[in-house]
Amino acid sequence: MKALVVIPTYNEIESLPTALDRVREHAPEADILVVDDGSPDGTGDYADTRADEDSHIHVLHRSEKNGLGPAYLAGFSWALAAGYELIVEMDADGSHRAEDLALLIQRAEMADEPDLVIGSRWVSGGATEGWDAKRVALSKAGNLYINAMLGLRVKDATAGFRVFRASILRRMDLGKVEALGYGFQVNMTKLVDEIGGRIVEMPITFLEREAGQSKLSGGIFTEELSLVTRWGVAKRPASCSMRPRSPEAGCAPPATSAVGPLPGTSSSARRAHRDRSAPDGFFSR
Repeated sequence: MKALVVIPTYNEIESLPTALDRVREHAPEADILVVDDGSPDGTGDYADTRADEDSHIHVLHRSEKNGLGPAYLAGFSWALAAGYELIVEMDADGSHRAEDLALLIQRAEMADEPDLVIGSRWVSGGATEGWDAKRVALSKAGNLYINAMLGLRVKDATAGFRVFRASILRRMDLGKVEALGYGFQVNMTKLVDEIGGRIVEMPITFLEREAGQSKLSGGIFTEELSLVTRWGVAKRPASCSMRPRSPEAGCAPPATSAVGPLPGTSSSARRAHRDRSAPDGFFSR
């Protein structure tokens, strides 16, 4: 399937060269779209040079830096207009391994046709490198809160390494996307879920940024928390504000993510799969 890797950038001149090299090495059939928000450090100019040298690399220049979400939405529009079948979100900073990229694309191409493949840190086999215990705990707690409020049954709804099938993006009303920052990932997961899209998770190893400066800020986390709370409150029936909660009132806690085997396996294989925690397992909801 024709795949496009969308890489948003702003002042990523230190990290983009390596990111492009690694994607071309590990996913040579995929094309790349660098979406640059007018980086003053020359990132966009460097991307143009690489695009002149390599027909698999393209560049979309935007005039202002107004958030991760708008950058990705611009990339999605470009990809859909160009006829790509799979659209990948990937960071430029080295935190998303190109080795995992190839596996995510392979999973998206499988016969069960998932609409969204999430590269997950928090399913069995997933991991982080360079994170302290506090950061791990905050991320896991955030995802627990997201699932409690929205019932997504996804272990890593905040993950930014993912593959969308073009058909699901065409079905979605992208005008409903509200999050500008890193809440965009939760927002997109929620929208896929709301229209009945099939979401699967694949284990990845998330690395600490190798070069450049992080774009994370307290305001980004505040935006995400505020949006998730508002969405969750709006989603619950009025009776859920009363105690005690009951399944009959539609207030039962969300189901946990299920661990699923490869499509087409036998019932005995499925039982065996549930009993093991293989690093290369597939996780679906």
